Amino acid sequence: MFQNDRRIRMFCGHYGSGKTEFAVNYVTKLKEEVGPDRKVVISDMDIVNPYFRSREKTAELEAKGIVVYGSSYNADADIPAVPAEMMGPFIDKNCDYIVDLGGNDVGTIVLGRYKEHFDPEEIDVFMVINTYRPDTYDADLVIEQMQQLEAGIGLHMTGLVNNTNLVRETTAADLLRGEEIISEVSRRTGVPIRYTTYVKEVVKDMTPEIEAKLSGTVVPLTYYMRASWM
Repeated sequence: MFQNDRRIRMFCGHYGSGKTEFAVNYVTKLKEEVGPDRKVVISDMDIVNPYFRSREKTAELEAKGIVVYGSSYNADADIPAVPAEMMGPFIDKNCDYIVDLGGNDVGTIVLGRYKEHFDPEEIDVFMVINTYRPDTYDADLVIEQMQQLEAGIGLHMTGLVNNTNLVRETTAADLLRGEEIISEVSRRTGVPIRYTTYVKEVVKDMTPEIEAKLSGTVVPLTYYMRASWM
């Protein structure tokens, strides 16, 4: 499933879209697909918000054979620093690279130092969308955010991710609401919906009939970033 995407996958989105949760789930499932002999790297390039950063799960991910790059400073510190090691996977063709960016176009600024090493032909840029967030509540707002993100990254989106949710109160109807809005975005921009996500333990009313109405590959998620009480 995920191994058919381009070698470098960048995840971006509006604050609170759930992009880090999806990125951690994605890299975990990707490693399971490609096996122990293929190097898989995730870089936490979020230098904007100190909460819900993928590097918080370094020990858990490394135990699965995944290489994690993040700030060498305290994981909870709001310090805009990235290690030099993050450059390597852009050049190393023998690894799969997951890049978890900060929220909104502000979070893409960090990519400036790497742009000369980009090969657009080997990069997927996924916009993770929660249509219950205030700045992605309808198609016009999503497209506005998309354009800002593309300008910041310097690349066009290659896929949309429907991650519409109300955290632990999410129902299948919420995913269908997201489907309606994001399908309009896809029609207007030409960017396909590549994935639709939901947390299986939360969305208990999912049925095969509802799943068939959702675009892209439907991916059940596990909560890695959110504690049981949140």
